[in-house]
Amino acid sequence: MTIKELIKKYKDPKNFFNRDLSWVEFNRRVLEEALNPDQPLLEKVKFVSIFSSNLDEFYMIRMSGLKEQIIASIHEPSIDGLTPIEQVRIIEKALKPMIQRLNEFWLNEIIPGLKKHGIELLKFSEFTEEEQKKLSQYYNKEIYPVLTPLAFDPGRPFPYISNLSLNLAILVKKPNGENHFARVKVPNILPRLLQVDEILQPGKKIGVNGNFHAKFIWLSDLISANLASLFPGMEVIEAHRFRITRDTDIELQEDEADDLLSVIEENIRQRRFGSVVRLEITDRMPGFMLETLMENLRITREDVHVVEGHIGLSDVMTLYSVPLHELKARPYYPVTPKLFDEDEDIFTIIKQRDILLHHPYHSFTPVIDFIKQATRDPDVLAIKQTLYRVGTDSPIVKSLIEAAERGKQVAVLVELKARFDEENNIFWARKLEKVGAHVVYGLVGLKTHAKMTLVVRKEFDGVKRYVHLSTGNYNAVTAKIYTDLGFFTCDEDICTDTSDIFNYLTGYSKQKDYRKLIVAPINMREKMIEKVMREIENVKSGCDGLIIWKLNSLVDPAVISALYEASNSGVKIDLIVRGICCLVPGIPGLSENIKVTSIVGRYLEHSRVFYFYNKGKEEIYLSSADMMQRNLDRRVEITFPIEDSKLKTEIMRSILKISLKDNIKSRILLPDMTYKIHDNVDGAKKINSQEWMMKHSIKAGGEAIEHS
Repeated sequence: MTIKELIKKYKDPKNFFNRDLSWVEFNRRVLEEALNPDQPLLEKVKFVSIFSSNLDEFYMIRMSGLKEQIIASIHEPSIDGLTPIEQVRIIEKALKPMIQRLNEFWLNEIIPGLKKHGIELLKFSEFTEEEQKKLSQYYNKEIYPVLTPLAFDPGRPFPYISNLSLNLAILVKKPNGENHFARVKVPNILPRLLQVDEILQPGKKIGVNGNFHAKFIWLSDLISANLASLFPGMEVIEAHRFRITRDTDIELQEDEADDLLSVIEENIRQRRFGSVVRLEITDRMPGFMLETLMENLRITREDVHVVEGHIGLSDVMTLYSVPLHELKARPYYPVTPKLFDEDEDIFTIIKQRDILLHHPYHSFTPVIDFIKQATRDPDVLAIKQTLYRVGTDSPIVKSLIEAAERGKQVAVLVELKARFDEENNIFWARKLEKVGAHVVYGLVGLKTHAKMTLVVRKEFDGVKRYVHLSTGNYNAVTAKIYTDLGFFTCDEDICTDTSDIFNYLTGYSKQKDYRKLIVAPINMREKMIEKVMREIENVKSGCDGLIIWKLNSLVDPAVISALYEASNSGVKIDLIVRGICCLVPGIPGLSENIKVTSIVGRYLEHSRVFYFYNKGKEEIYLSSADMMQRNLDRRVEITFPIEDSKLKTEIMRSILKISLKDNIKSRILLPDMTYKIHDNVDGAKKINSQEWMMKHSIKAGGEAIEHS
């Protein structure tokens, strides 16, 4: 059956969940982690922040796109049958109760809970007169010089409001009795939450002898209490917080660009002026102020979110740094595999065996050391690497810069279109160019999302290549909080394929066939569907059929249709999908053999693993790609095989099977798009897969998953 025939067979809207509503359900699971009574208090605070920042990005990208379609009078339904206007209405209806629940939880449970442990979030009026005096002195010295009051009247236009900035809408009265509107932006160069103890008693050690007590004040509250300083001779009648979210998904005209770097820089500047898609206000804001904002921001009442309490709870992550470790999850320190101590030369180690690292259970240090040693090894001739999200202080990029300075051939694909990391990537691209590295910005119309490093080394028996491939970014910070798999090998076919892909990225190539790697947008959808169809044929011939996939998102209609076909043919399918899942499981005659679970826990599940039973000749692939149209059609992605039997056994045991056994952090997707927790019977062993993996890594004494 062809891909077109598959899609036609299963294209009924009832066979697909809406992509964005599925994301809403994912963020609901994040909220549930915040609400979970078993979570330590500061872990709850962390998940409150994650939920809120997830929501900000969702409005900036997805909701803005839907609202653009509505403005453009696009009524074409998505594959699930919903038009853009229907999607927006259903999403808002689902989100608003969640946001209300979050704010109630913050006000009624988190704040009192923090207070019990000596962490107080106080209003200005709740401080003593002496403390207020000192806070006002701090305000006058450190904050007042940064503030810019902006009036709105016939001679002064409505001020520009930047994306996600917190603002004060202020009503002031002139001596002649006239009322006027003004706006003050809460500066984002200062912390949104100020630790008052450091202001009142600089240098004082907090929490000595176990008697912890720390006071915080919202920066906006401190500014509100001192607004008179900004409007001398006038009376401040009232002030209310508000915050806007703008469309940041500005379309690039890459095919018309002479210089992609300058186009990206202009794109970043244009984001500031994207249309407003959400206005958040406090519940006390009067109607005339809201009308003023709505009229000048050109939005409707449907775009307004009324918040009881604080706006922008993503800022509360500041509290996580408070030194109360008993209120956090038990710390875990990634293990450095012992095999890297067996020999100082990392190339000798890789030459002896394929190695698989499972981050963050295994340390990211061997990956950094791989690049660092390649940089300083006189026998290394060239280093090639793709960079997507590397962070602000990247040891890997610093090593690449050093390698170029040492005269090695350094070729780096820096993906400038990595959303929200563009400025950081531009910075590193220029640094690399400055020292003579070959820097490529990506292919027109495609993002390079593949994670690859190729090292070329001159050895006694000729030139040899070493490769590191990964499901996650070359980012030492996120490697501590994302679960990802990194693979070291010198397999000749994989190394040759990796070389060919780099040639495709840096030069001109129309290569369609690779030895072992599967490459998007060239053949990934077709190859993955072929493997699904092979399981169907195996079942028809009397063998068992089994597919287990672990991924972040499952959206592509063709891939979903192939899985439906496999289910109807008797193939057993287990899907571990952390985020968006458009496949509807458990429907007789459609997906009765498909079970979908989602794990939301301490670490962000980010690795992609694809298992096929294949008549007992099991195949396991790891990938940088999810099964989404954007990954399969508009990104350069790689899927690479794990061929050694020991590695495959360990992946099955320590990743796939333990994930499927998780009955604490895993939730089961139901046919109505809701998720339920496991019905654990009395006496059943409770398994938290992430906790199990931490203990397993420590118990194994730092053994990497390696070929013996």
